[in-house]
Amino acid sequence: MNAIGKWCFLFVWLPSLLQIPVAKSQAADSAVAESPVRESGDAATPNIIYINADDLGVMDVGFNSDRYHTPNIDRLRAEGMLFTNAYAPAANCAPSRACVMSGQYGPRHGVYTVGSSERGKSRDRKLIPTHNTIHLANDDVTLPAVLQDAGYQTIHLGKWHLGPDPTQQGFHVNIGGDTSGSPSGGGYFSPFKSGPMKRFSDQYPAKTHRVDIFADQAIRFMRANQTKPFFMHMAYYSVHTGIEPVPGLVEKYQDKENVHAAYASMVEKMDQGIGKILDELDSLNLTDETFVLFCSDNGGVRALSDQTPYRSGKGSYFEGGIREPLVVRWPGKITPGSTSDVPVIGVDFFPTFLDVAGVKSPSAQQLDGVSLMPLLTQTGDLAERALYWHFPVYLQSYARERDDSHDPLFRTRPGSAMRLGKWKLHEYFEDGRLELYDLEADIGERRNLADRYPEKTAQLHTMIKRWRQETVAPVPTQLNPDYMAADTGGKQKTKNRKTEKASR
Repeated sequence: MNAIGKWCFLFVWLPSLLQIPVAKSQAADSAVAESPVRESGDAATPNIIYINADDLGVMDVGFNSDRYHTPNIDRLRAEGMLFTNAYAPAANCAPSRACVMSGQYGPRHGVYTVGSSERGKSRDRKLIPTHNTIHLANDDVTLPAVLQDAGYQTIHLGKWHLGPDPTQQGFHVNIGGDTSGSPSGGGYFSPFKSGPMKRFSDQYPAKTHRVDIFADQAIRFMRANQTKPFFMHMAYYSVHTGIEPVPGLVEKYQDKENVHAAYASMVEKMDQGIGKILDELDSLNLTDETFVLFCSDNGGVRALSDQTPYRSGKGSYFEGGIREPLVVRWPGKITPGSTSDVPVIGVDFFPTFLDVAGVKSPSAQQLDGVSLMPLLTQTGDLAERALYWHFPVYLQSYARERDDSHDPLFRTRPGSAMRLGKWKLHEYFEDGRLELYDLEADIGERRNLADRYPEKTAQLHTMIKRWRQETVAPVPTQLNPDYMAADTGGKQKTKNRKTEKASR
């Protein structure tokens, strides 16, 4: 932008954004200055609020369990549509978010896990895992960038985890987002020692919770942009570890059986923040023209929450690791209290949001999902399709006795999974093992039917191999020279023990 353009930005746009601490980024300035304005009164340009909880299990909301108090999430469920077969596109944080923001399955962007793909001890990994891409590239087409180009004011609040600065990836405003996957820089309560939240330490009293700061900043943004269409990404750090009890809330859960009291207080605190946003929409008379989607990024952490009847939790491609709570509200378009049992997945959000906004899909990037609008408006069905997951890396176990995975060392080992109708197939690359489950009869994935139904197993295996070819999904095959295979007694072979000792 030239000097004249910058002065135009200051005089024309800055007054409406003075209440918001805008990230200082030339890319962000340019995007704001050049975005055309479309009035929110135009029915074709509703506001969009995408609320993404962190590590919240499908069973960790009030409408699915009496262990948690979430009246505002329950309100969304009562006033909108609940998806009972909703899936995260990955079983942990960054890859799930990368899939949603790009509209693509993991093999297309290469974000498979958090950090290194070599998780766990090398001696326990039979294969050399695929290299992991840590962040989305700045030239990847993202959902907020497409909406920004269409005239939306865009704000990110909370956890980003896909790069150092969300304003370089489609947002005008960034509140608290960077590369961090957990609430770094001081935890959940102010003051904050470092990172993008540090600037708020002097603006809010000590011991102010992140949820309250995000709610306040979101409200300021909505007030400043109530005459323009906006896209809000409210990406809570809650309820990611480290767990910090919320005073005034934790006490009610301390005597509850089978409830982690501090965790439950964090769930309720997040729900309170959601309530503040919903109440502000009411106050601004924006409720009817605002599309709200609430979900989580992956399954719950088994050490903190119980996902029964689903097996395992975060990091696993059993149902407990990828099932998510998903509710959508849009008054006048979505029937209150409605339900859809159709399997859907996070890569569907990108085309759905574009459909809501009346924006065409980007020609420069293939989207793997489909719009959910026919289901939401109950005007049509989706053709039966397969949902896919790909994880060519390792993810170690943290709670070996509670993870409920195949072995005590890893929540999952390299492999792929898919669902088609009632059938779920797992493939593991270390030994080629196939597991087939009938989710209607065995939602806990305990009875492997691969030998009983060889034709169905072969059909799904062919489909998943074809999908990997289409998405150029890497399959690790190279053996790890550090691997120490166990004998039948569970002890390491003597030769390998000597090798390990010599290498210390």
